Amino acid sequence: MMRGQNRGMRRSINKMGMDMNEMQDVQEVIIRTSKKEIIINKPSVTEMKAKESIIFMVDAGDYEERELEVPTFSEGDIQMVRQAADVDEAKAISALTDAKGNIAQAILLLTAG
Repeated sequence: MMRGQNRGMRRSINKMGMDMNEMQDVQEVIIRTSKKEIIINKPSVTEMKAKESIIFMVDAGDYEERELEVPTFSEGDIQMVRQAADVDEAKAISALTDAKGNIAQAILLLTAG
């Protein structure tokens, strides 16, 4: 979109007090959510700076989506860690994730220190 340097859009952006620059030699952009990754190869990326924020506009030619492995733990495992370490569910799940599902190690992570 920005490769053609659309003059009208550029003027509008300048009137809003934004500075716009195309980033050179961008190899890839990765957008990661809790469940997937989107990998954009050789995108056109434009950086728009305003007074208090920066906006990156990514023009993707091709992209690849990958599903991420989301660890799942049984309710019993989560409850065991919660009770043993006296923590809330989010902390118990985080510790189990860090401990790769090892209940004893998760409890030690939360109680050591």
